[in-house]
Amino acid sequence: MVRFDSGRICLDLVATGARESEQLGRVEELSRWLLAAGLVPRDTPLAGIDDDWLARFLELRRCVSQLIHAELGGPADAAPAALDRVNALAAAAPPGVRAVRGADGGLVRTLSRAPECGALLAVVARDAVDLLTDPEARSRLRQCEGDSCRLLYLDTSRGRRRRWCSSEACGNRERVARHRRRLAAL
Repeated sequence: MVRFDSGRICLDLVATGARESEQLGRVEELSRWLLAAGLVPRDTPLAGIDDDWLARFLELRRCVSQLIHAELGGPADAAPAALDRVNALAAAAPPGVRAVRGADGGLVRTLSRAPECGALLAVVARDAVDLLTDPEARSRLRQCEGDSCRLLYLDTSRGRRRRWCSSEACGNRERVARHRRRLAAL
């Protein structure tokens, strides 16, 4: 699984469904994403994860996506059910964390108890609430201008002129297409 780093965990979740192929189609893929996104510390066993977790994360992804797209140009009152659902999920307590000594003697982060689906959903939902209610962060919200790209990200560039999710991927495709158009016009 290729993980897109959008600048926010809630946008990273939305990105799992914004590509050509579904990145969270199976429980194993959700487990890998939870670890890669840092929602659970590395080496945390995810024994309780099942199809219910997957369905709940996919529901949250759909709700956050609806809210973000409404913010990017939809009607102000779009997706009221999605907003209610994100708020309900954000109300749960996030997982407890603690510092313990690792094998090398340094401090490492671990969870206070086995990860619970509702607690992990709360982390992502709270991030969405924070993003959507922070005018500064919301002003940096962008959708990639690539022809077939739907990825969302926070524009943290100096001049806030970032146009693509990735200069190497979508940006390069755009530059190549522009070059071919110029050659064809000659």
